Amino acid sequence: MIDETTPPRVDSEVGPLRAVLLHRPGNELKRLTPRNNDQLLFDSIPWVDRAQEEHDAFAEVLRGRGVEVLLLADALRTALGDTRAHAAGVHAAVDERRLGPDLADSLRSHLSSVSPAVLAEVLMAGMTFEELPAAEGASLVRLMNHPNDFAVDPLPNLLFTRDSSAWIGNRVAVSSLTMPARVRETAVLDLIYAYHPWFRHAARAYGAHSAPIEGGDVMLLSPGVLAIGVGERTTAAGAESLARSVFADGIAHTVLAVPIQQTRATMHLDTVCTMVAADAVVMYPLSADSLTAFTMRPTDDGSVKVEGPAPFLTAAAEAMGIDRLRVIDTGLDPVTAEREQWDDGNNTLALAPGVVVGYERNVETNARLTEAGIEVLAITGSELGSGRGGPRCMSCPIRRESI
Repeated sequence: MIDETTPPRVDSEVGPLRAVLLHRPGNELKRLTPRNNDQLLFDSIPWVDRAQEEHDAFAEVLRGRGVEVLLLADALRTALGDTRAHAAGVHAAVDERRLGPDLADSLRSHLSSVSPAVLAEVLMAGMTFEELPAAEGASLVRLMNHPNDFAVDPLPNLLFTRDSSAWIGNRVAVSSLTMPARVRETAVLDLIYAYHPWFRHAARAYGAHSAPIEGGDVMLLSPGVLAIGVGERTTAAGAESLARSVFADGIAHTVLAVPIQQTRATMHLDTVCTMVAADAVVMYPLSADSLTAFTMRPTDDGSVKVEGPAPFLTAAAEAMGIDRLRVIDTGLDPVTAEREQWDDGNNTLALAPGVVVGYERNVETNARLTEAGIEVLAITGSELGSGRGGPRCMSCPIRRESI
């Protein structure tokens, strides 16, 4: 059971992890087909039963290290027990521009009468036109869509809970997600953080309807110091908006905006590097020398001062107040490094300083981490990784102890 008496707080990437939000793969993954998997941002069709087994094993590794696990589906069902949340959930599910006013009204009426569990399933797994309530009249929209087309889109990327929200200090930033397949995840997380008993009084660090920013690009290098990747998913406007928000709230004093390539392989900053200790990162070697950073700090008059660009590793160490940031390379040679970066070798989840979870298939990277004194808890991820995400992507830390 989650300890609801201890408020959420996360000040770093590596402080001992005590509570985390995960999403166990569900029926939304069964909606993926060769016809829609690209649109829904998956590189292949996952074997869902195996993905669930792999995720269960991941969750057990965390529990075995004293981490409380809150499952997103459970949290959503609990939140929807509030009548206000239920009404908001119905509103989030129904897109009148897609369905037209008559069919939208019919679906709203139907969903308003279902249980929190049923509404949660629709919000996560979607609904096809075939699954809509029986028609009361003619609908061109219903007639012109294939029965297996989606009236409500599924959200298979809910698996990657880091992207849709991130805790910064005692505040939560609900992401403004970029890709059309993920936009509605914002509404799901908004419901959870607004109506689940544990989060009901949680303050927000960022407006979910502001410029695009995703949690996979947000890295808490140390208390008060953030790095934000700017690339395929997070815009410069999003990074600046989040910086202004955390400065105004007094939960950060320095934000580094880090340009990254706008490619599928480097969609977020955490596909390039993650922290494995208070002074160490595992990083794709081709990025170590090329990554730069613009440093943002608040000024006395309430504006933001921007400096740079400077080498990322130099700017990060300076902001963190340390001599240097140790770098552990992904892979051993350029080919292995590229393969293991693609397989989320950089995307580790720190359970404590010097203890991380990583995919077992990244043999060379895990070996290099071990040689550097980092304990690697290796998990299987052959099916979980089909959406391009590793242990960090699949976890939203809710509470960490201070280092």
